[in-house]
Amino acid sequence: MIDNHNREINYLRISITDRCNLRCVYCMPKDGVSFLGHEDILSYEEILRIVDAAVKTGIIKIRVTGGEPLVRRGITDFLSSLKKVEGLRDISLTTNGILLEDYAEEIFDAGIKRINVSLDSLSPDRYRDITRGGDISRVIRGISKAHDTGFSPIKINVVAIKGFNDNEIIDFAKLTIDKPYQIRFIEFMPVGNSAMENSMGYLSNDEVLKGINSFSPLEPVVPTRRDRTDGPACLYTMKDAMGKIGFISAMSHEFCSSCNRLRLTADGHLRACLLSDEPTVDLKTPLRNGCSNSELGALIENLISRKPGSHKINQQQAHRRKCVTNMSSIGG
Repeated sequence: MIDNHNREINYLRISITDRCNLRCVYCMPKDGVSFLGHEDILSYEEILRIVDAAVKTGIIKIRVTGGEPLVRRGITDFLSSLKKVEGLRDISLTTNGILLEDYAEEIFDAGIKRINVSLDSLSPDRYRDITRGGDISRVIRGISKAHDTGFSPIKINVVAIKGFNDNEIIDFAKLTIDKPYQIRFIEFMPVGNSAMENSMGYLSNDEVLKGINSFSPLEPVVPTRRDRTDGPACLYTMKDAMGKIGFISAMSHEFCSSCNRLRLTADGHLRACLLSDEPTVDLKTPLRNGCSNSELGALIENLISRKPGSHKINQQQAHRRKCVTNMSSIGG
């Protein structure tokens, strides 16, 4: 479906849980998080009904997120069911990697071949600090297991944070030399009530790119084809490297004009924009009141028609929150 800003909306990100086995400082506050109850989140059957209706509006790509999706029971059976939805061309999953070593083969056998792993530091101590207790060795083993299992591409998402991991940028870039990983640097975005500590903050990807160029000149990756579901990452490669380096620069280089996505939260609200709590539409209540798939589709189409043209936040406003919902509840 084409929205009012001439964008084809064909990508749906689905959060299947707001729960997580980590508590990253930019994603959740330290205390005071109230998680959804079992009856408050969508069942897998309800999600599949929404997916079926969404596909009929033009959705062809889905990413399963959380919280941490692998903490929800029955995840691999759900992924297998998604693969059977006629009309979906691309299904992938984002994880923090803590449980990836245990689940990699099951996920792959369920038909999911593409995976994103969130990893913001290569230092065990720093990783423990930013995740409030996480064990980086489990993530590293999970990424290795995913590689051995056959996932491709494996994308490693790094939120670049000034005063925290900005001195690890080159170390992350080096991971692409010997492995076919795609390291993606993501600018910190003003989402939720988990404000960064005063000593940390926004880092422009222009600075990240400049730093990597000082180590090894980057060459832009010219895609052999441009898929209409491609994401916003600008890709580069270092000379003779097996992998790629991507930059997702939502603050310094807004890409709203090409945004093709919607987000479904675990409690059944469909969001039109990550960085704004409006507009949204409640799909759970109509579902549980017995609405038809065509009625669900009409609600989705109505939200698409109201999708804003821009988030209207720039890098100078990186701490101005239009979205007070925590990232763990939205699904990123």
